[in-house]
Amino acid sequence: MSRASLSFPHFLLALAIVAVWGTNFVVIRFGLNHLPPLLFAALRFAFAFFPTALFVRRPKVPLGKLAAYGLAIGAGQFGLLFIAMKGYISPGLASLVVQSQAFFTIGLAILLTGERLRAHQWVAVGMAASGIGLIAWMGGGDATLLGLALVLLAGLSWAAGNLIARSTPGVNMVAYVVWSSLFAIPPLVILSLVFEGPQAIMTGLTQADAATWGAVLWQTIGNSLFGYAAFGWLLSRYPAATVAPMSLLVPVFGMGASAWWLGESLPAWKLAAAAIVLGGLAVNLFWRPRPAAAKAA
Repeated sequence: MSRASLSFPHFLLALAIVAVWGTNFVVIRFGLNHLPPLLFAALRFAFAFFPTALFVRRPKVPLGKLAAYGLAIGAGQFGLLFIAMKGYISPGLASLVVQSQAFFTIGLAILLTGERLRAHQWVAVGMAASGIGLIAWMGGGDATLLGLALVLLAGLSWAAGNLIARSTPGVNMVAYVVWSSLFAIPPLVILSLVFEGPQAIMTGLTQADAATWGAVLWQTIGNSLFGYAAFGWLLSRYPAATVAPMSLLVPVFGMGASAWWLGESLPAWKLAAAAIVLGGLAVNLFWRPRPAAAKAA
């Protein structure tokens, strides 16, 4: 039976998950030192699919949904995110801005269902937009307009993937991620060949060192398989309202890790932007309408 609050061991597990997801942005930056971004993304999904697919049965969902999820998360979310992080936005800010997926998910759901934003959701969206606007205004070398736009598009792609996954409730998300990865690989390889070129691909593979391949494997084992499996396990035992707020810590770990390992500066404007965006996410997650308002809605 679901419990209202996480036990201490399960809280530590949730903390480990968001730490992996947050620090992963620094790991991505290490991988991009040698690998072109689209090739890096293709390798991430290639290792996510094989050899894991030999041990994980394909989920019982239509192939079309697996393909759509693979395209949205593969070529969309991670393809665009990796391009942005190749010199257009810092890892810390990328970890923050990509959380816009929460608001894009709300927007797409409203667009598809005809629902309306509630008052607290308007406040949440306004806060997040203000924080991202502050990043665009003050970003400088830490966030170019192109980098910001690419990460926002990555967030939109992530939101599309969320809605595709939600259309098949109860599915094993590890199996879903593994088998959908098969459909992410071909478009990423083709895009890499077209836009990065065979020479850049060969140079990247030749120059890749142990740290680079470690970054690729961390994307697969730590970020995808461990993260999704453990988070799904927690969601099966606790209410979503208990587990989901832990995701607010992802940008905290992302910005902290980037400052620690990469020397990313954390001036007052950046901390203010983070506080505003995370505040918007918190309003959306924690706000509970009063019974009378909920009944009217």
